[in-house]
Amino acid sequence: MSAAPHAGAETVLHAGCVAWGGRGLLISGASGSGKSGLALSLMAMGCDLVADDRTVILRQGDALLADAPASIAARIEARGLGILRADAVGPVPLALAVDLDRAETARLPPRRSVSHLGIALPLAYGAENRHLAAAILQYLKAGRCA
Repeated sequence: MSAAPHAGAETVLHAGCVAWGGRGLLISGASGSGKSGLALSLMAMGCDLVADDRTVILRQGDALLADAPASIAARIEARGLGILRADAVGPVPLALAVDLDRAETARLPPRRSVSHLGIALPLAYGAENRHLAAAILQYLKAGRCA
C-alpha cells in the first residue's frame, strides 16, 4: 500500500496562528490586514501564540498541525510597539482558518473550507468584523452548530 500523496508533508505559509485548548486558528491575509492584531486580541482573551507572520503547516495523518519556524518562535509583532516576547505553544492541530482579506456578507454563512496539503480546513471570512475575536474564541471553545 502506498502512502498518501501529502503524508508527512509540510509547508510554510504567510500566516499567523493562535490556539485555545489545543485547537489552532490559522490567520491569513495580506500584509497589514491585521493578522498580528487579531492574534494579540485573542491572546489577551487567553489564547496561546503558536506563530506570527510565518506558520509551518505539517500533515500528520488526516490532521493539519501548525507550529512556528524556530527563528521566530515565541515572538509577535505589535505595530507601533515592536517585537514582543510571548509564551508559545506548538505544534497544535488546526481547527479553523480565517481569511482577513474577505468580508462575510451572509448573516449565517455556508460552511467553507480551504485546503492545505490535501486536507480541508473550515474557513471563515473575517474582514470588517468587529466581533471577530470573540466569535472565533467561542468557535475554538465549542465549535459551530450548523
